[in-house]
Amino acid sequence: MKKSFTVEGMSCSACSSAVERVVGRIDGVASATVNLLSKTLVCEYDESKVSVEDIKKAVSKAGFSAEENGEKKEEKSSPDTKEGTPVKTRLIVSFAFLALLMYVSMGHMIGLPQPFFFEGRRSAVIFAFTQLLLTLPIAYVNRKFFISGAKAVKNKAPNMDTLVALGSLSGILYGIFAIYMIAWGQGNGNDALVDEFRHDLYFESSAMILTLVTLGKFFEDRSKKKTGDALHGLEKLSPENVTVERDGKEYTVPYDSLSVGDILILRPGSRAAVDGVIVEGSGSFDVSSLTGESVPLYKTVGDEVISASLLTDSYVKLRATSVGKDTTLSQMISLVENATSTKAPTAKLADKISRVFVPSVMGISLITLTAWLISGAAFEFALSRALSVLVISCPCALGLATPVAVTVSVGRLASEGILVKNASWAELMSDIKTIVFDKTGTVTQGKMTVCDVVSDNESALLTLAASLEHSSEHPVARAITEYCGDVKRVEISDFKALPGRGVSGVCLGEEVLGGNMAFMLENGVDVSSLEEKAKLFEAEGKTLTYFAAGKRILGLIAISDTLKDGVTDTISALRSMGIKTVLLTGDTKAAAKAVADAVGFDEVTAEVMPADKESHVRRYKEYGRVAMVGDGVNDSPSLASADVGISPGNATDIAIDTSDIIVMSDDLRRIVRIVTYAKISLRIMKENLFWAFIYNVIGIPVAAGVFAWAGILLTPSIGAAAMSFSSLFVVTNALRLLRK
Repeated sequence: MKKSFTVEGMSCSACSSAVERVVGRIDGVASATVNLLSKTLVCEYDESKVSVEDIKKAVSKAGFSAEENGEKKEEKSSPDTKEGTPVKTRLIVSFAFLALLMYVSMGHMIGLPQPFFFEGRRSAVIFAFTQLLLTLPIAYVNRKFFISGAKAVKNKAPNMDTLVALGSLSGILYGIFAIYMIAWGQGNGNDALVDEFRHDLYFESSAMILTLVTLGKFFEDRSKKKTGDALHGLEKLSPENVTVERDGKEYTVPYDSLSVGDILILRPGSRAAVDGVIVEGSGSFDVSSLTGESVPLYKTVGDEVISASLLTDSYVKLRATSVGKDTTLSQMISLVENATSTKAPTAKLADKISRVFVPSVMGISLITLTAWLISGAAFEFALSRALSVLVISCPCALGLATPVAVTVSVGRLASEGILVKNASWAELMSDIKTIVFDKTGTVTQGKMTVCDVVSDNESALLTLAASLEHSSEHPVARAITEYCGDVKRVEISDFKALPGRGVSGVCLGEEVLGGNMAFMLENGVDVSSLEEKAKLFEAEGKTLTYFAAGKRILGLIAISDTLKDGVTDTISALRSMGIKTVLLTGDTKAAAKAVADAVGFDEVTAEVMPADKESHVRRYKEYGRVAMVGDGVNDSPSLASADVGISPGNATDIAIDTSDIIVMSDDLRRIVRIVTYAKISLRIMKENLFWAFIYNVIGIPVAAGVFAWAGILLTPSIGAAAMSFSSLFVVTNALRLLRK
C-alpha cells in the first residue's frame, strides 16, 4: 500500500529527516520519503501491519501533524494558516514594533529626539523595560519558532526553528538579566554597573532575528508557490462543470458526477473533461497544454479525444470512455506529483548532513561562547558571537537545494508534454552514453502499407494472406489485411503466431505459412525464385512477408513504413552531444540498414527476437548509462532494464508502465530536449547544493569570530538576515529553470 500525507510544522531538512526516520522505523513500513518543498510524506507499507493512524501517531510523536491526502484536489491554504498567525500578519506586526524598538534603542545614536524619561542613568530601567515591552509582541506573533523549536528538542530532533528560538530567546533572557542588574546598580549606587548594562541590551537583536527570519520565510513562500505553477496549471485544465446530453436534453452537471458512457457536448472554447470518442460532429482540438503540440489536430466521428483538449471551432458530442482519476489529465497530474515526491540521488548527501547539522551548530555555538570567555573576551562579546552562530546556520537551504529544482524542472517538462516519473531523471539523463531506439512505431510511423506484391498467382496469394493475417495483431498483418480489403477468406485452423518469425495454420488439410525468409527456410520452403526481387526490396528498406502452402512458395508482399518527422534532426543532435545512437529491431538487416543509413544511426542491430532485446540493452550498459526508446509490448523488458526508459504517449500500457519518461507527442526531437534540459537541471541542482554548503562553511566561522583579528565580525541581526535570504537564493536560482 502506498499513500501520501500532508505534514504540517516542518521548517527545514532536519524536520523532514526526523519524519522520515520515525515513520521508517515502524515495523511494516517499506519506505518513507518526505518532500520539504511540498510538505508531503509518501509512505509505502504493509497494511496488514500498519494503519494510517499508526503513521499519523508516529509523525505526531516527532512533533508534527499529518493528514492523509484525499483523491479530490482542494485549494491549499497558506502553509502558515495551520501553524499559527499568518506570515503576512506576523511580518506587519513585527516590522511595526521593530521600528519603534529601533527608535527607542538606537535613535539617540543618530541624533533623533528622545523622550526625557529615556535619558540618563535614572531612566535606565524605564529605557530597558520599554524595549522589553516592544520585543514581546514580536516574540508572541512569531511564537511558532519557540513552539516548534521546543517540540523538536523534546523529540531529540532539533531543527532550524530551534536555532532561531535559541538565538532570540538568549537575547531576551540576557536583556531581562540586564534589567535586574541595572535595578541592582541603581539601588546600590553603582553607576558603573548601570552604565555597563544600559548599553548592553540585546532586545533589538532578538526582535531583529525574528523579524528578518520571518521576512525571509515570506519571500521564500512566495517563490515556492511559483515552483508548482506547472502542476497547478494542469489541475486547472479540468473544468468544474460540464454540459451533458441526457434523454435528448442538455444539462450542466459537476465534473465529479460524470460516468463512463455519458455524452458530453463541446462548443468552441470548451475543454474535454474526460477521455472520449467523438460520436457526432468534428472540429480542431488544441492539445498544446498536454502534448506541447502547437498545431491543432482535426478530429471527426470515431476519433479519440484526450481530456483537457480545447475545441477551437465547431460543435462536437463526445462519449466518455475514461473519467475521474482514469483520464489522461489525471494520470499526468499523478505522475508529476509522484516524481516530485521522490528524492534525487544528490539529495541523499544533504539529508545525511541535515540529520546532524542542527545539533552540531548548537555544539559549535556553545564552544564559541566558552572559547571567547576563556580567551578573556567580555561576556556580551562572547554571547554575540554564540548567537550569531545560531542564527546564521541554515539547514533549510540544504533541504531545499535539490527538491525545489526537481519540482520546477518536472513541472516545466510536464507543461511541454513530457512526463517524468522519478526525481533522479536529471542525474541519469545528463550522463547518458547510449540511446537505443526501437524501429517500428518509434523511429517510423508504425503505419505499414503494402507497396509491392510478387506472385505468379496473385489471387491465390492474397486469399491466403488475408486468411492467415486476419487473426494477427502485428502491424504488418494489419497492413496486409487492409490491402486485401474484401478479398474472400478461407478457413484457417490450428492458427499459431510465432514472434519474430511469422504465422502458420492449416487450410484444407495443408500447412500454410506466412513470415520472413528465415521462417520459410526453417520449414523447408524454397524461396530462391524470389531472391532477386527480395534483394531489391530489402535494399530499399522494405519489410518482406513470404507466403507458402504445403512447402510451395506462393509469393511475397513488400511493406514499407515512413520515418517520423524530426528523426534525422534528433539523431544528428544526439550524436553532436557525444551520445551513441543505436537502432534495435526485429526487422531484416537490409530493412534496418536502409533506415539507419537514411537517419544516421551509429549502430544498427537487426533480426533481434523480442526476448533478446533486453540482453542487448544490458550489453550497452557495460559502457555507460543507457536510455531505451520504445513503444511496444516487446519493448517493455528493455525499457525496464535501461537506466532510463522513454515511451511515446501512444505506446502500449505495459510500455508506459515500465518507462521512466513519457513523451505525449510523436516528435522525437523531445528526446533532445530531455537530454539538454537534464543537463541544465542537474547544473542548477549542483549550484544550489554548492551555495547551501559554502554558505554554511564560510558563514559559521565568520559568525564565530574566527576572522575577528582582521576586523571581520557579524552581529546576530546580520546573521539572521543572511540565514533568511540563503533559502530565498536557493529557491530563486531554481526558478531560472522556468525560463530555460
